[in-house]
Amino acid sequence: MQTFDVAVFKPYSFTVGQKINIASGPRKGDWEVVAVTERKVKLHCPFSHREFEWDRFCYLVEERQGVVWPGPE
Repeated sequence: MQTFDVAVFKPYSFTVGQKINIASGPRKGDWEVVAVTERKVKLHCPFSHREFEWDRFCYLVEERQGVVWPGPE
C-alpha cells in the first residue's frame, strides 16, 4: 500500500473571551471572541470596536504565551 504526506485540518474550538490574532487574509489582525455557535463565530475588533459574525473558518497554527494584545495597528 502506498503512503503519502497528508495535511490534516480541523476547525478551531473558539471560546468566548479568547484573544486571537489572524495572521493573514481579509480578516487579518487582532480580535476578541464574543460569541460562538455550532456554525458561527462573532468577533470584536479592539481598534474599531465593530463586531462581525462569520461562519467558523479558522484553523490553529500555533499558540503563543506572553504576547502583547492587541498589537500595534
